[in-house]
Parts: sequence; C-alpha cells; structure tokens
Amino acid sequence: MMHGGAILRREAVELTIVAPCFNERANVGPLVERLSAALQGVEWEIIFVDDDSPDGTSDEIRGVAQSDRRVRVLQRIGRRGLSSAVIEGLLASSAPYLAVIDADMQHDETILPRMLAAMKSERLDIVIGSRFTDGGSVGNFEKRRQSMSNLATWASRLVLKQDVKDPMSGFFLVTRAAFDESVRRLSGQGFKILLDLFASAPRPLRFREVGYTFRERTAGETKLDSVVLFEYGTLLLDKFFGGAIPPRFALFAAIGASGVVTHLVVLRMMMGWFGFTGANAIAAISAMTTNFFLNNLLTYSDQRLRGGKLLKGLLSFYAVCSVGAIANVGIASTVFRNDYSWWLSAIAGILVGVVWNYAMSSTFTWKPKR
Repeated sequence: MMHGGAILRREAVELTIVAPCFNERANVGPLVERLSAALQGVEWEIIFVDDDSPDGTSDEIRGVAQSDRRVRVLQRIGRRGLSSAVIEGLLASSAPYLAVIDADMQHDETILPRMLAAMKSERLDIVIGSRFTDGGSVGNFEKRRQSMSNLATWASRLVLKQDVKDPMSGFFLVTRAAFDESVRRLSGQGFKILLDLFASAPRPLRFREVGYTFRERTAGETKLDSVVLFEYGTLLLDKFFGGAIPPRFALFAAIGASGVVTHLVVLRMMMGWFGFTGANAIAAISAMTTNFFLNNLLTYSDQRLRGGKLLKGLLSFYAVCSVGAIANVGIASTVFRNDYSWWLSAIAGILVGVVWNYAMSSTFTWKPKR
C-alpha cells in the first residue's frame, strides 16, 4: 500500500486459522479474544467460513473485523458442507502454516502455540489436537455421541494406512506444502477433512498428536447428525475405491435401488384394490417420491431444496425419471432382441436409466448453484 510515496508493510501472516461456522454469531467475539490471548508473539489471522447463517454470523464477523484486521470472513451463498468450507478457507490464505478449529470453542486454542512449535522443530506435515492420545479427553461427551465417534474412528481404518489415534479430529495444523500436495485429490465430502487429507496424500505424512480436553458447546449448532454420518460413509467409500466412482453417483444409485424395494412393496399392497396396471402406476409414483426426498436429504444435502422449490423439484424429478423409465425399457428391449440374455438386457436398461436420471436430475432438479 502506498502512503506519501512510501510503501507501508505489515508483518507477514505466519499462521492462518480457518473456522467453518453456521449460526455461530455469539461465538465470534469470544473466539477472537481467546486466540489473541493464546497466540501472543505469533502473526496470525482467522478466516471464518460462514455458510450464509440466518442468525447474522457474517455481519457479526464483519463488525469485529472493523476493529481487528486479523479477522476475515468468507460468506458462502448456496453452498453447504464443512469439509468444502475448510478447503475454501485454506485456499484463501497465503500463510505457511494453516490451522483448522471449530467456531463453537469446543477445541482448546491454548495448545496452538505448542502445536506450532512442534511442527517447526520436528519438521512435521500435520499436528493434530487429539482427544485420544496422552493428555487428551473427550470431556463430557454424551454416550450416544461417544459411540458414534468410536464407530467412525474404527471405520476410518479402512482407508488410513497410518496409526492416527484421532482421525476424526476437527482441530489440527497442516503446512501449506502438505495441503497443496493433496488439495486436488480431496473429495470435500462430509465433515472430516483431516481423514480426507491423510487418505488423499501422495506420500505418508509426518504427524504428531497433542492431547487436549474437548469442551462443551457454548453456542451455535452441532454439526453431528445422521446426515453428516451418512456423508462420512460416502467419504470412506470414495477413498476406498480410489475415486473411481463419484460418491454422489454412488449415493444416487443406492437410493435408486431402495426405490425398487419400495415399488415392489407398494405394488403388492395395492394390487387387490386397483389391479396390476393401477397398482403399478401408484408404486412407480411412490418409488419416485421416496427417491426424490432421500436424494434431497442425502445425495444433494449441500443443494437441498426447500419451500416452493421443493415442489418444483419434485415435479422435475417425476419428469426426469419418467423419461429414464422409457429409456430403460427401450435399451433393455433392444439388447434382448440382439440375442442377449434377459438378465443382461435388464441390467443394460437399468444402467442407462440410472445414468440418465442422475445426469438430468443433477442438471434440472438440483441445479448447481452459481
């Protein structure tokens, strides 16, 4: 910046802290104050990545930023997702060291200097704030949440080749170099970016875990629910199969398979009242309807339709799937006429139908947000 012919410089930021948030207005000021106290002597900044919180979180961050230049906000409109929020926040930084911390203040910011010192002195790629190593504790975790966390940690062994005790941690430091090596391989699925980093790295990462006690939430909304756990499962599948099958397509196809069961159950129940033709029509509509709502909840959770858009999306999905059904029958009949077996012909029709439905519904029903 030029001022009176001179160039005014500020000290380069050494550490960027990325805090994904949603409805965390009450936590913004207190978190900045805690970081200020903990990071004396460190040139740091914090980037809050807010998924357009209705409680005015972004406005609160901008207000704090007016008096503290270390505070920035990245407000995302039309997009949701914790991992993708973290990735965008890290990409917005130029610092050599990058930290991820929740905005709900359940992570212990006082260990950040120790984590940073360990990273420098031991030339590490990642330093993890861990609940499951020496000095770590889950605090007053609910039994249900503890069981879910244990199950998710166990499942992570399917894709992790390194002995990470707390791969589910959302509190860690990573070097810019290590992040840049993996960023184009990241799936951005679900809510556990640390697991994604380890599973996507082109080489074994040098890491260390530093224990801390997990705190109780003070404000905001918990990010751990059944949908988040479902997204975690898609991340594991994506990494297990090496990205060969897009996770969203796999989910769409799995929900489509569940629709077959719905169709058969409804058909059996309705035949006595409406005959085969009428019952089959009801069963088809029932299957498409359940598929739509499941896809809206799970497959397209980051583009979820609400309000008036929900009905419009449902009608669009009916139209897409109706054309897909015609394509299914047409391809299957063509293959069968060419002397292929009935089951191979059926599979060919199903594959064409599911690819059509996925491609068209992704384009017209759940339109990508711009």
